Amino acid sequence: MEAEIIKTVYLNTEEGSKYLKNFRNVEESIQEDVTLKVSKILEDIKKNGDKSLVKYTNLFDSKKVIENNMKVTEEEIKKAYEIVDDEFVDALKIAAENIKFFHEKQKKNSWIITKEDGVVLGQQITALENVGIYVPGGTAAYPSSVLMNAIPAKTAGVKNIEMVTPPSEDGSVNPNILVAADIAGVNEIYKVGGAQAIGALAFGTESISKVDKIVGPGNIFVAMAKKSVYGQVDIDMIAGPSEILIIADERAKAKYVAADLMSQAEHDVLASAVLVTTSEKLAREVIIELEKQVQSLKRKDIILKSLKEHGAIIIVGSIEEGISTANQIAPEHLELCVDNPFSILGDIKNAGSIFMGDFAPEPLGDYMAGPNHVLPTSGTARFFSPLSVDDFIKKSSFTHYSREALLKVEDKIVKLAETEGLTAHANSIKVRTK
Repeated sequence: MEAEIIKTVYLNTEEGSKYLKNFRNVEESIQEDVTLKVSKILEDIKKNGDKSLVKYTNLFDSKKVIENNMKVTEEEIKKAYEIVDDEFVDALKIAAENIKFFHEKQKKNSWIITKEDGVVLGQQITALENVGIYVPGGTAAYPSSVLMNAIPAKTAGVKNIEMVTPPSEDGSVNPNILVAADIAGVNEIYKVGGAQAIGALAFGTESISKVDKIVGPGNIFVAMAKKSVYGQVDIDMIAGPSEILIIADERAKAKYVAADLMSQAEHDVLASAVLVTTSEKLAREVIIELEKQVQSLKRKDIILKSLKEHGAIIIVGSIEEGISTANQIAPEHLELCVDNPFSILGDIKNAGSIFMGDFAPEPLGDYMAGPNHVLPTSGTARFFSPLSVDDFIKKSSFTHYSREALLKVEDKIVKLAETEGLTAHANSIKVRTK
């Protein structure tokens, strides 16, 4: 008998406990040679700049890229608009407007307060000066991700955004990516990818300016390079495989639930799609829908492998148990396909982005709604947040005291400093007050 397309487990059983315990508990071992190769590439870029950048680009991506044509020209961007579909451009522009609208609400203001005796305290918000965006090439080139990375940076007030993306063999850049970058307000685009591009952004070369922060997804070499340069520059996160968890009650529509599970499973064979439901009937209907709908999908093989190896339907005794399970897993995407999703929203503690009701499927968030689709994965939603305007600002506190105000707390400061053995700290206060 052929195995079902996705496993079904009951929460309060040994099998259910084992599944939850092992969920995302499989660390992908990073081959030692990957680490060594990345380290060598970064050191080479740091030492030799553009020369090494071109060398690696010629080796891995295109021999057509040389030092004087790494930067995408205005003419290339203009040509990209002529190639891409007008409806695609219109869709990108509407998505960009929605993303900007949402992220405008995240902006914070500097503040200042004045207390008695001339005490002035405050916080100053400053945007980062330079940000680098990494955009994968080939089949993993997603124009929507360009918008999601660049627009919050622009909204925050970042002056200069440099984008790097690997060229095709003929030396060109995906026209959809170029159009998205232009709409999003990217300042400069370079035809370089891989660990070498991360090195260029982190250290700077003759052509590419050193940035303050690097954002955007990439393969294992890109991820390792970002991890290696962290501290030299800031980074957004090291993203893992995509995830979706759906909490559904008996009234949920199996057709919708199955479609949404597969919308994430198609990303990668390592992606995880999980349904948590109180209804055995719904579970059976979802399996039937999965088997039916997958037949017409282009990435059928990826979906089937993802569902089989990392997917699951978990039967729970109550919606409360379902919520507890979701909070334990802390998924990247969480759908609430229940009768009144707003009634349980406050109980959700750990999730990257939450989609509520039958007509808010996860792909709506990927492309159009406005909230960011760059989200914490692998359970990191317990302590990380989606990419936002906050990722592109820094905060400086400031303090002003009058002499009278300092005199009021002089003894307390001196006492604390001397107790810690820092007599120079104490002296800094005493010379002003004695």
